[in-house]
Amino acid sequence: MITVVIATRLREDRLGFLTALHTSLTRQTVPWEAVIALDGADPERLPAPLAGDPRVRTLALPRPVGAACARNLALTLVRTPYVNWADDDDLFPDGALAARLDTLEQAGVGWCAGWSEDLHPDGTTTLWRCPTPPGRHEAGDVWTYWRSPADTIPIGPTTILARTELVRAAPMGGLVQGEDYMTAIGITSLAPGILLPQPVYRYRKHPGQMTAQPGYDQLEAAAREHAWSYGRSLRSLTRRETARG
Repeated sequence: MITVVIATRLREDRLGFLTALHTSLTRQTVPWEAVIALDGADPERLPAPLAGDPRVRTLALPRPVGAACARNLALTLVRTPYVNWADDDDLFPDGALAARLDTLEQAGVGWCAGWSEDLHPDGTTTLWRCPTPPGRHEAGDVWTYWRSPADTIPIGPTTILARTELVRAAPMGGLVQGEDYMTAIGITSLAPGILLPQPVYRYRKHPGQMTAQPGYDQLEAAAREHAWSYGRSLRSLTRRETARG
C-alpha cells in the first residue's frame, strides 16, 4: 500500500541510522515497500538487513545529484498507491503508517500528516506540533499557516503520507536544501487533507544532520523565500481556476 522513498549517500556515520529506520519500518502493521535512491553511493555499502529485505529496492545513481533529484528519480520506481518521504537518519513510530493510511482510506482525501518528535542522542524525544491545527484542510489552506518565510514551516514534510499521483504532481523542488518545503506546500496546495494530532515521525538530532552543517544558515533564508512564494502563487492560481470553473 505504501512506498517509503529514501535518498542516501550511505555515509559511514549514517549507516546505523539507516538500519534503525529499516527496523522501524519492519514494526509497521501495514504493507510497505521502500525505494532507496543511492545518491552516488556504492550499492555494496547498503547494510545487510536492507540488502536482504525483498521489500527494499534500490536506485543506484552513477554520481551524486543531491537529495531533491535523487528523491524525484526514485518516484519512477514507486508502484503503490501511497508515498511517504523519509530521511536516512530518522525513524517511524510504531503504528505511524497505519494511522495515516486508515484516515486516508476512510476520508478519501489526498494526504494525511501528523506531528513529529525530535529524537535526541540520549534517546529522549520532544514533541513538535506544527503551526497547522489538527483536522481537515482544504487545498491551499496549509500555506496560510506559514505567515512569512522566516516563520516556522506550516507542516512537517516527512510526516505527510499522500497519494502517489499527488506526490508526482508536486515533487521535490530543485533546491539543494529546503526541497522538502516545496513538496509539502505543493501536495497540500493541490488536494485536501487531514492533520492528525499525534506524532507520526521521529526527526533525529545529531552532529551530522544537514541543518548542523556549515553554510546551512546562509542558504536557508533563500530556500524559505522560494518555497513560501511558490505556495502563495500556487494557491492564487488554483483558486483562480476554481472560481472560473
